[in-house]
Amino acid sequence: MTAELAVRGGGQLAGINPLFRLALRRDRIMLPVWVLVLTLMVVSGGSSIEQLYDTPAARAEVAASMSANSSLRSMYGPVFDDSIGALVAWRFGVFAATLAAVMSLIIVIRHTREEEETGRQELLSSAMVGRRAPLTSALLTALVANALVTLFVTGGLAAQGGTGALALGIAVGATGMLFATMAAIVAQLTESARLAKGMTGGVLGLAFLLRAAGDSGVNDGSSVLTWLSPIGWAENMRPYAGERWWVLLLFVAAIAAQAAAAYTLAGRRDIGMGFLPARPGPAEGRLATAGGLAWRLQRGTLLGWTVGFAVAGVVFGGMAEGAADLVGDNEQAKEIFARMGGQEGMTQAFLATMVGMLGMMAALYVVASILRLHSEETSQRAEPLLANRLGRLRWAAGHLVIAFGGAVAIMLVGGLGLAVGYGDGFGAVLGASLVQVPAIWLLGGLAVLLYGALPKAAPAVWGVVGACLLIGWIGPALDLPQSVMNLSPFGHLPKLPGTEMQWAPVLLLTVMAVALTGAGLAALRRRDLLT
Repeated sequence: MTAELAVRGGGQLAGINPLFRLALRRDRIMLPVWVLVLTLMVVSGGSSIEQLYDTPAARAEVAASMSANSSLRSMYGPVFDDSIGALVAWRFGVFAATLAAVMSLIIVIRHTREEEETGRQELLSSAMVGRRAPLTSALLTALVANALVTLFVTGGLAAQGGTGALALGIAVGATGMLFATMAAIVAQLTESARLAKGMTGGVLGLAFLLRAAGDSGVNDGSSVLTWLSPIGWAENMRPYAGERWWVLLLFVAAIAAQAAAAYTLAGRRDIGMGFLPARPGPAEGRLATAGGLAWRLQRGTLLGWTVGFAVAGVVFGGMAEGAADLVGDNEQAKEIFARMGGQEGMTQAFLATMVGMLGMMAALYVVASILRLHSEETSQRAEPLLANRLGRLRWAAGHLVIAFGGAVAIMLVGGLGLAVGYGDGFGAVLGASLVQVPAIWLLGGLAVLLYGALPKAAPAVWGVVGACLLIGWIGPALDLPQSVMNLSPFGHLPKLPGTEMQWAPVLLLTVMAVALTGAGLAALRRRDLLT
């Protein structure tokens, strides 16, 4: 009663300061990593593009080629100008805005719905904490992250023009905040953090597809479909190409409306509940095995990744024939593609590069699926299962089969989509896709080892995966030494299709993955469960 009166006296934001500090402390590793990766991706693009297209004529040629290629427009958006800054905004703006949205939705759901799902929020709310304080601290954390991205992108590209750099930084940060407030709404609707992430991620995927469909049809960014997407708003701020500052009003209006809706919903529900209640299960149990439970828990995620890889494969495959247009006669650009794809022919190098990108993205899936074991344990859902005759290895094996087998499945689907989009080389492209699996499994094995031996440090595997993505993404453009490229398991794989198959690194990575997985399972058998 005393706590309730104190909260009423202090308002529904009582306790916001300690909650905000707690959120920043919990994200002290994750948040800087996200900000660093986003900033490096954009800022490093400025130096690489300046080296690739070092004359106005070269930049004008590549801008004209990109504008004429509908497949490339659907992937990156239209080119609005041929300056270095405009090419950076074209090449990295859409992806930076998308990643900022992913970062923001993860932050907000982590500090709202996940806290309620684990029961921690109920303990905090029993003290002097206002009803809307948790939501406010989550949105403030997302605001800090997006403000840092905006600041660092603006500062990093200021040499190319301060106004354009500011427009690009704001476009990326504003997109992140828009999806942060959207995630805040979804967190009030659902009772599951996993479902909340899936729903918000689905909206983000739809926004990307709307922008891609709109940009593929026209080359001036004026398509109706483009304007229906918040990511389309970001590109239509036109950094370095006669900035449209009035587009920022769309972001402000959407963010304010969604934040107001989230605060309204937060004040009208009980902690732990949602406006979309979970469906009751069947009267009689249908899950007879640990594998069946793992499949039930992870089938939605696997389906989403499968659909995403199919779409991405078709899009990338359709761009293969336009790879030569992407580089034109620029020798430096050809060298970068040769380093990424392992060969001189542009089409084959492009296909090998896209297969490698799909492989690195699949590593995100396998790590997320394996860390589901960690979330099941920390939420104390694993303990009742393991208190019966179910052994730890059988319980873990159900999730690992979904994780490692699912990685094979999505790579096959992605390779099939790539071959369909390209229209040729089905066997070669599918084989190249499967060659990526050992590197994916190696990172999955590392996740198993960390979870089994050092469960509290298990989320650190995301940093390893992020580093591999960063090396694979910008390493060839910056011409990093091979010793640095080899820090990623993907750097050891043969660049297929188009080159000779090398079995030694593939087999070695497979053996290492098996060894790491085995060591992690052995450690899991010996340690105590988290409480």
